[in-house]
Amino acid sequence: MNELSAPTDGEFRPDVTVATIVLRSGCMLIVEEQVRGRLVLNQPAGHLEDGESLVAAARRETFEETGWHVTPTDFVGAYLWRNPEDGCHFLRFAFAARADRHEPDQPLDEGIVRALWMTPSELREAGGRLRSPLVLAVIDDFLAGRRLPLSAVREIP
Repeated sequence: MNELSAPTDGEFRPDVTVATIVLRSGCMLIVEEQVRGRLVLNQPAGHLEDGESLVAAARRETFEETGWHVTPTDFVGAYLWRNPEDGCHFLRFAFAARADRHEPDQPLDEGIVRALWMTPSELREAGGRLRSPLVLAVIDDFLAGRRLPLSAVREIP
């Protein structure tokens, strides 16, 4: 996710982001990224681009940050979070996806150090290294079986 400043005109404009949970052999696909001088852990995630569907954004962000081609399978949930450090609000749409194919030579997005596979317990133990509370919220909901069909996320032309 890129850092954007909070609006100064008093309008509420949350940053719309997507995140992807990819589970394989009991491990989740995670990115280690440099944010404000810290190495943090996050799901593959990023901002929705103009004219892009949420599902397409999840697919694109996962590939750009990890080199993995994925197929989104389910909608996990929508999450609103206010970053207490800068006051920015993030509206995250989280998806579950299947890992299809890896391109290990794919250059990763700026700031991404590496992609790795971690168990949910390893992520819990990482605590302070998680980019935001959104990471565990999405994981907890996914592990609790909270999933809706992709058709629950609709685009109105």
